[in-house]
Amino acid sequence: MKIVACNSNRPLAEAVADALGQKLTKATVRRFADMEVFVEIHENIRGEDVFVVQSTSYPANDHLMELLITLDALRRASARRITAVVPYFGYARQDRKSGPRTPISAKLVANLIVEAGAHRVLTMDLHADQIQGFFDIPVDNLYAAPLFSQHIKETYAGRSLMIVSPDVGGVLRARLLATRLGCDLAIIDKRREQAGVSEVMNVIGDVAGRDCILVDDIVDSGGTLVNAARALIARGAKSASVYVTHGVLSGQAVQRIADSPIERLMMTDSIMATAAVRSARNVSQIQIAPLIAEAMDRISNEKSVSSLWD
Repeated sequence: MKIVACNSNRPLAEAVADALGQKLTKATVRRFADMEVFVEIHENIRGEDVFVVQSTSYPANDHLMELLITLDALRRASARRITAVVPYFGYARQDRKSGPRTPISAKLVANLIVEAGAHRVLTMDLHADQIQGFFDIPVDNLYAAPLFSQHIKETYAGRSLMIVSPDVGGVLRARLLATRLGCDLAIIDKRREQAGVSEVMNVIGDVAGRDCILVDDIVDSGGTLVNAARALIARGAKSASVYVTHGVLSGQAVQRIADSPIERLMMTDSIMATAAVRSARNVSQIQIAPLIAEAMDRISNEKSVSSLWD
């Protein structure tokens, strides 16, 4: 097994390599003066099983190009099998035509990854499960729910919990976590007037006196979750916390969450933490390196990956 790290989340790649008892393959991923991406692999990888660790987070286009060019370099260096390990799959929210004359960018990115040379993809909590069908190669989609349920059990032992979906589209994700924890489920009914702006309309479920935990796959501007937390508190909830897989946290999102009634925002380190995240009073990360490493080991040894979340 060889592990190549690009630049989007090198700490995660190093942690994955450590968990596997490996060292990162020596490689250069840098820019020319005009910001073109240049990749050079400094070790012989002919006939090897190679994993490229790269989230396509901000700046999404730069990190996507790094991934594509690295895949091409490995293919031309005669790697036996190349797995793109993309913990956060950017462009996943563009998984359908949202209006006339709009693209399905998630499908385009899937095509690019396949054409660049990937033989399979390992990712986590895709925004929509059907994105797996956009690829013409195998896709292993890991779930953060087992990590969340373990952390919640350790943190909220003895408290009266209520799992909450921040919108109707996330009900399945929230229900799976609620089932794991043996908790009740509530749903936020909201109306989105325009992209990035949401208005909470109603809370479906009795949250009075409960410690509510909102569950989502992505937090970007943070507006939806902050509005949902305020609605829960207004309806008598004792507290409102958030567990989310991918912390995009663009713009003033971290400050918005810090100023909100959200008791705790827990997210995985699929996206490298910024300075603002590290200093925020109520934002923390859950490490996914052991889960990613275990999945990579199973792929390399042709073992079941789906049993990881059974």
